[in-house]
Amino acid sequence: MCADIMVAEDDAKQAELVRRYLEHEGHRVTVVEDGRAALDAVRSAEPDLLVLDVMMPRADGLDVVRILRAERREVPVLILTARSAEDDLLLGLDLGADDYMTKPFSPRELMARVRTLLRRNRRSGGAAPGPGSAAAEDTALAVGALRVDPARHEVSVGGRPVVCTPGEFRILAAMAAEPDRVFTRQRLLEELHGFEKYISDRTVDVHILNLRKKIEHVPRRPARLLTVFGVGYKLTDPAKNVRRASS
Repeated sequence: MCADIMVAEDDAKQAELVRRYLEHEGHRVTVVEDGRAALDAVRSAEPDLLVLDVMMPRADGLDVVRILRAERREVPVLILTARSAEDDLLLGLDLGADDYMTKPFSPRELMARVRTLLRRNRRSGGAAPGPGSAAAEDTALAVGALRVDPARHEVSVGGRPVVCTPGEFRILAAMAAEPDRVFTRQRLLEELHGFEKYISDRTVDVHILNLRKKIEHVPRRPARLLTVFGVGYKLTDPAKNVRRASS
């Protein structure tokens, strides 16, 4: 699985180490040394993955993620950080990063994270089917007014397009495939990372909060993406629940 990967890291030794690991796996690697260069390079080259250090000159990694997501660029982002505070790491996810690793890290774990992000992004972000094809007609998942199309990597609510990060999309697609099923946080973590064993399940809570801002009419009073206290979350059709309540 050869990919175009951009590494944004101002520490020359660290950047060279990551570049060697990635090239050993067969990837094409571009290295930039500051946040503004990372933004310019992503805009022009559209890499398959951005490996992004947090502490960089001219724009830190969190600012880079914030700007890329505001521009609706869906490149998967793996954050590398020396910060260990959970709130800092969750802020990166809240802004739209897909995964993070704290320094120092093992080469084996880095490669596992990279493979997972590339595999899942390609699975959900392939070319859209042509008009009139069976895939074009049948791939969308509908839960009331919410539609999730895994083949096109598209989400809409009542016909209004919704832009999701790759991580948000994977959660939503899994839940839309089984509406009204209660998903535990651990199950959603597996959907996000597969191999991941170490990060807090607060990661899922951050993604859920972000999704509610995008698909709920009143995010603080969710009607679609519900909390099942003590268990997890479920995706449901609000209109169906209204009909049940009035019957």
